Amino acid sequence: MGRAVPWTVGLALILLATDSWSASAETVDVKYRGPVDLAKFECTGELDSSVVKRVCYNAEHSYMLIRLKQVWYHYCEIDQGAVSALLAAESKGAFYNASIKDAGTGGKFGCRDKPVPEF
Repeated sequence: MGRAVPWTVGLALILLATDSWSASAETVDVKYRGPVDLAKFECTGELDSSVVKRVCYNAEHSYMLIRLKQVWYHYCEIDQGAVSALLAAESKGAFYNASIKDAGTGGKFGCRDKPVPEF
Protein backbone atom coordinates (compact mmCIF):
# COMPACT_ATOMS: atom_id res chain seq x y z
CA MET A 1 0.00 0.00 0.00
CA GLY A 2 1.11 3.57 -0.65
CA ARG A 3 1.72 6.19 1.99
CA ALA A 4 -1.23 8.29 3.11
CA VAL A 5 -1.12 11.95 2.09
CA PRO A 6 -1.84 14.37 4.94
CA TRP A 7 -5.25 15.99 4.46
CA THR A 8 -3.75 19.52 4.25
CA VAL A 9 -1.49 18.51 1.37
CA GLY A 10 -4.39 16.78 -0.33
CA LEU A 11 -6.59 19.86 0.04
CA ALA A 12 -3.85 22.12 -1.35
CA LEU A 13 -3.42 19.82 -4.35
CA ILE A 14 -7.17 19.81 -4.99
CA LEU A 15 -7.36 23.61 -4.78
CA LEU A 16 -4.41 24.01 -7.13
CA ALA A 17 -5.85 21.48 -9.57
CA THR A 18 -9.23 23.21 -9.63
CA ASP A 19 -7.65 26.67 -9.89
CA SER A 20 -9.87 27.99 -7.09
CA TRP A 21 -6.93 29.16 -5.02
CA SER A 22 -4.33 31.73 -6.01
CA ALA A 23 -0.76 31.49 -4.76
CA SER A 24 0.09 35.02 -5.83
CA ALA A 25 0.57 37.65 -3.15
CA GLU A 26 -1.11 41.01 -3.16
CA THR A 27 0.76 43.79 -4.94
CA VAL A 28 0.04 47.47 -4.33
CA ASP A 29 1.09 50.54 -6.30
CA VAL A 30 3.01 52.88 -3.98
CA LYS A 31 3.20 56.57 -4.87
CA TYR A 32 6.77 57.68 -5.70
CA ARG A 33 7.89 54.04 -5.81
CA GLY A 34 5.71 51.79 -7.96
CA PRO A 35 4.48 48.22 -7.39
CA VAL A 36 5.35 46.43 -4.14
CA ASP A 37 4.53 42.79 -3.34
CA LEU A 38 3.14 42.53 0.20
CA ALA A 39 4.39 38.97 0.73
CA LYS A 40 7.13 40.09 3.16
CA PHE A 41 4.96 42.51 5.13
CA GLU A 42 2.72 42.19 8.16
CA CYS A 43 -0.47 44.00 7.16
CA THR A 44 -3.58 45.12 8.97
CA GLY A 45 -6.99 44.52 7.55
CA GLU A 46 -9.14 47.52 6.65
CA LEU A 47 -8.95 50.04 9.50
CA ASP A 48 -11.88 51.99 10.92
CA SER A 49 -10.36 55.39 10.16
CA SER A 50 -11.50 58.10 7.79
CA VAL A 51 -7.92 58.64 6.54
CA VAL A 52 -5.67 55.69 7.43
CA LYS A 53 -7.18 52.68 5.71
CA ARG A 54 -4.42 50.04 5.92
CA VAL A 55 -0.87 49.68 7.24
CA CYS A 56 1.78 47.14 6.18
CA TYR A 57 5.14 46.87 7.96
CA ASN A 58 8.38 45.02 7.30
CA ALA A 59 10.32 44.93 10.59
CA GLU A 60 13.52 43.57 9.03
CA HIS A 61 13.89 46.75 6.95
CA SER A 62 11.97 49.16 9.25
CA TYR A 63 9.80 49.97 6.25
CA MET A 64 6.12 50.89 6.32
CA LEU A 65 3.51 51.14 3.61
CA ILE A 66 0.34 53.04 4.46
CA ARG A 67 -2.83 53.52 2.48
CA LEU A 68 -4.39 56.91 3.03
CA LYS A 69 -7.88 56.83 1.55
CA GLN A 70 -7.03 55.15 -1.80
CA VAL A 71 -3.32 56.05 -2.19
CA TRP A 72 -0.38 54.00 -0.87
CA TYR A 73 2.73 55.81 0.51
CA HIS A 74 5.99 54.49 1.94
CA TYR A 75 8.15 55.41 4.93
CA CYS A 76 11.74 54.36 5.63
CA GLU A 77 13.63 53.71 8.87
CA ILE A 78 10.41 53.78 10.87
CA ASP A 79 10.61 51.75 14.07
CA GLN A 80 8.05 49.24 15.30
CA GLY A 81 7.17 51.56 18.20
CA ALA A 82 5.99 54.32 15.86
CA VAL A 83 3.92 51.85 13.84
CA SER A 84 2.39 50.37 16.99
CA ALA A 85 1.59 53.87 18.31
CA LEU A 86 -0.09 54.73 15.01
CA LEU A 87 -2.25 51.62 15.15
CA ALA A 88 -3.14 52.21 18.82
CA ALA A 89 -3.96 55.90 18.38
CA GLU A 90 -7.53 56.99 19.00
CA SER A 91 -7.26 59.13 15.86
CA LYS A 92 -4.93 57.44 13.40
CA GLY A 93 -5.19 60.36 10.99
CA ALA A 94 -4.19 62.90 13.66
CA PHE A 95 -1.29 60.69 14.80
CA TYR A 96 -0.13 60.24 11.20
CA ASN A 97 -0.25 64.01 10.55
CA ALA A 98 1.57 64.88 13.78
CA SER A 99 4.18 62.12 13.94
CA ILE A 100 4.77 60.50 10.55
CA LYS A 101 3.73 62.71 7.62
CA ASP A 102 6.69 64.18 5.80
CA ALA A 103 5.06 67.56 5.06
CA GLY A 104 7.01 67.80 1.79
CA THR A 105 10.40 68.06 3.53
CA GLY A 106 11.33 64.40 3.74
CA GLY A 107 10.43 64.34 7.43
CA LYS A 108 11.79 61.95 10.01
CA PHE A 109 10.67 58.85 8.11
CA GLY A 110 10.65 60.12 4.52
CA CYS A 111 12.45 57.89 2.00
CA ARG A 112 13.99 60.67 -0.12
CA ASP A 113 17.35 60.58 1.67
CA LYS A 114 17.28 56.96 2.86
CA PRO A 115 17.78 53.63 1.12
CA VAL A 116 14.51 52.09 -0.04
CA PRO A 117 14.46 48.31 0.44
CA GLU A 118 13.82 46.07 -2.55
CA PHE A 119 11.19 43.35 -2.37
